[in-house]
Amino acid sequence: MPEFFKVITPQQVFDALAGFSRLTFEQINLEHALGRVLGLDVVSGDDLPPQARSTMDGYAVRAADTFGASDAIPALLTTVGRIAMGTLPDMIIAPGQAAEIPTGGFLPEGADAVVMVEYTNHLADGEIEVTRPVTKGDNVLDRAADVTLGETVLRAGMRLRPQDAGMLAGLGVTEVTVFKKPRVAIISTGDEIIPATQRPSPGQIRDINSHAIRALVETVGALPIPYGIVRDEPDTLRSALLSALDMADVVVVSGGSSVGERDHIVAVVSGFPQAEVYAHGVAISPGKPTLLAKVNDKPVFGLPGHPVSATVVAQVFLLPCLKHLEGEKLTREPAGQRVSAVLATSVHSPHGREEYIRVKLEQEQDRLLARPVFGKSGMMSTLVKADGFFVVPIHTEGVADGETVDVYLF
Repeated sequence: MPEFFKVITPQQVFDALAGFSRLTFEQINLEHALGRVLGLDVVSGDDLPPQARSTMDGYAVRAADTFGASDAIPALLTTVGRIAMGTLPDMIIAPGQAAEIPTGGFLPEGADAVVMVEYTNHLADGEIEVTRPVTKGDNVLDRAADVTLGETVLRAGMRLRPQDAGMLAGLGVTEVTVFKKPRVAIISTGDEIIPATQRPSPGQIRDINSHAIRALVETVGALPIPYGIVRDEPDTLRSALLSALDMADVVVVSGGSSVGERDHIVAVVSGFPQAEVYAHGVAISPGKPTLLAKVNDKPVFGLPGHPVSATVVAQVFLLPCLKHLEGEKLTREPAGQRVSAVLATSVHSPHGREEYIRVKLEQEQDRLLARPVFGKSGMMSTLVKADGFFVVPIHTEGVADGETVDVYLF
């Protein structure tokens, strides 16, 4: 039987999301690894660098030969050649000798430091003056100073950044094990909803939610699968859900999650074998009539029909869920970059629900101000005008002006 009015807290929503299994692995080429989540630890099979290397253009020397060197009394050294990039030198630096070396060149045997070229003067007959002393290890990157053979360099569950891709290349890792990207079926319901390409007749409204949700899904690297607009009828909804559950890892239905004569999504979802409805209502604003269920071991989100509510709920719950499925640690807070700002206007909030207040950020002298953008849940303009939102905790009755709040950017 459908569980109507099963209102839970945001914390209970995250508890339910944590119970969904992560997706399986796949192997991809390093060229496509940026932004993907590692499935397995990466362990280095080499020392980096494999030999000591110079970090400056200059001369490879024995540090002891430069002791006391100055402009007035330079150290005099004999050059024995130039070290070529990309080759291991076969020369040996004996006392009183030096070899020209480029940045990144491997140090020859006997050398233990590099004198910067700026502190040398060329003389005739293959000799140089050194005008600054160096100590052992100066301007040198020792063998394995960067990475040691057997070291765990990258951990499973991290999302790969450009520098991580560079490290993988440096280790010779060209095939990477990553979690699969979540496939997200997006369904809009409601007999009054029409495609964005059409002009609404009286009583109709263009489909906003599927486009906003699709864009949000793409921000975390998941793969949206648009299912278009489905009539708010049980048989039609059931058929669409069956197809979506077969094709996707997550199903998102916007509209039809409130309690009304024409809203059938809860009954349809509850009718699937072994379906579990975690929530038909969450103690939040906007977005209270949110549905969370499990069907075929996959999460099914029923988002409110109002665009602001649907968009905010997607950022607060759907996006953390998608990141969790793709292997990241479940973060029990809204997705998005977070900045601190000073609240410009006091905000009242009813006790017993977590409220998301849209704000516009403004720089005022040496502080960042957050100005509330008020409006009803059907007004997309409140989202367009806002830069993000802050959270009023569930057992707090408001936030006073002048307090510092964490703003989650859209």
